[in-house]
Amino acid sequence: MSTAFHEAEPALQATPAPIAHKPTHHPVRYAVVGAGWISQATFLPGVTHSGNFVVTALVTGDATKANALARRYGIKHVCGYADYEHLLTSGEIDAIYLALPNDMHRQYALPALQRGIHVLLEKPMATSEADCEAMIEAARQGNAKLMIAYRLHFEPATMAAIELVRAGKLGRIRAFSAVFSQSIAPSNHRASHGYWAGPVSDMGVYPINAVRNLFGEEPVEVAAVGVRAPDLPFNFDDTVAVTLRFADHRVAQFTVSYSATWVDQYRILGTKGDLEVSPGFTFGSGLRHRLTLNGHTQEHAFDATNQFGGELQYFSDCILNDLEPEPNGEEGLADVRILAAIERALESGQPQSLGQFHRHGRMEAGQVRKLPAVSAPELVDAAEPNVG
Repeated sequence: MSTAFHEAEPALQATPAPIAHKPTHHPVRYAVVGAGWISQATFLPGVTHSGNFVVTALVTGDATKANALARRYGIKHVCGYADYEHLLTSGEIDAIYLALPNDMHRQYALPALQRGIHVLLEKPMATSEADCEAMIEAARQGNAKLMIAYRLHFEPATMAAIELVRAGKLGRIRAFSAVFSQSIAPSNHRASHGYWAGPVSDMGVYPINAVRNLFGEEPVEVAAVGVRAPDLPFNFDDTVAVTLRFADHRVAQFTVSYSATWVDQYRILGTKGDLEVSPGFTFGSGLRHRLTLNGHTQEHAFDATNQFGGELQYFSDCILNDLEPEPNGEEGLADVRILAAIERALESGQPQSLGQFHRHGRMEAGQVRKLPAVSAPELVDAAEPNVG
């Protein structure tokens, strides 16, 4: 196991020199960049049963954590952030999984993409539309794949809900509603980093992405109202209600919160029936449909799947077969432009019009992966988000 640790999180070169794109190895060799809760609880265990990728490197500012995880998962190379540039040019990796805070995505994705290193990037894609566009252009210049980690794009219950809508089973769709909430510990890093680490950016991206794909179109207007409990330390609205208006007289509403009990559900209302998906956004357990048609209700519980392993298997297939991933940079930008409009709506108190946006691809049934679920391991110096 090779190890190199220097100072953490240095400024990276703004425009690293492109290098020739090299043939990708099989299996695809990944570096995990960031060893916090999401990497430890979901990504690293998700390697099980994948078949077409391996984790060969880990980048983190904590040497003790890195060495413990390297031993657990047999990772060959561990390094600090100061050695990230060297890792990108080492020839030891083909792709990275980037799970750093949202405002650091551009900083670490750009040099990888420009060097032809493929990037699986946690959502939301970035904290501005400009950063999203910069990463899309970097992927084009470097001939690299860029996929946003929308794990539910590969999950059976999510795809089944979309197929119900597309088949017209619910009739003409009129509305969407959702609630996604949890109690975030004040000690969590997301509790003090403003709007782009708060509940709209962190949790709102799920109902936004869900309704965009269920409706198969983009919203034209956004309105939002937020409240902030005076006894909580957050420097943002801890509970936010959002309304999205779509063309063809359709509407979507969702509420997200960092200060309420765990709720995780959405509902689609049509002229012939409605579908409730609860839980609707989680991982670790199977999602559940409650479908009502003509006054008759039936429920269907879907088996839990390894959602992170599924998205990794799909992205690795895209790399190995030179295919454009469906939830690409354009999909990430589609959500970020809405998140940015919600921020403006909260600041101004006024609805915000959205410019035209055409999404060139949508989710398809062939993306679904049904890898066996895996258990979350014991964490190494990383707390769950709602644990103080």
